[in-house]
Amino acid sequence: MALSYTEKQAVVAEVADVAGSALSAVAAEYRGLTVSQLTELRSKARESGVYVRVVKNSLARLAVKGTEFECMNDRLSGPLMLAFSQEDPGSAARLFRDFAKENDKLVITLGAVGGETIEAGDIGKLANLPTRDEAISLLMAVMQAPVTKLARTLNEVPGKLVRTVEAVRLAKEA
Repeated sequence: MALSYTEKQAVVAEVADVAGSALSAVAAEYRGLTVSQLTELRSKARESGVYVRVVKNSLARLAVKGTEFECMNDRLSGPLMLAFSQEDPGSAARLFRDFAKENDKLVITLGAVGGETIEAGDIGKLANLPTRDEAISLLMAVMQAPVTKLARTLNEVPGKLVRTVEAVRLAKEA
């Protein structure tokens, strides 16, 4: 069923609003997926904070105009599903990558981050980016490492002394 002009405007406005605040975008070809598979993908997207939408390419081009995802315009062709990461840059790529492992009909075509287009082969790098919580825990581990090493080193000195005194005591008893 064809959309009316006002419905098209509403779709463009909705996608443009999401694209304006998104951290990254990934496009994938969904040809051959069943309705139940698409429903499963959408529910996983909601859980991970990813906005997923099937939009006509002409409307998608209008929606991303003026955003950092405008670089995708010349590559939007065929039946595409767009996913915009709302919480962390790698969540949309992670969602599509994990879903494509189970369903070979979903083919990732391209992505964009910070005004740069990412080829389909490089989407894995984007998907492997740590989440915000993982990045904070990695940073805290790096910051804590020197203090932990110092504490272990300082603790080793009395430990060595005790072991040495014990060895001397055992030698004198023998």
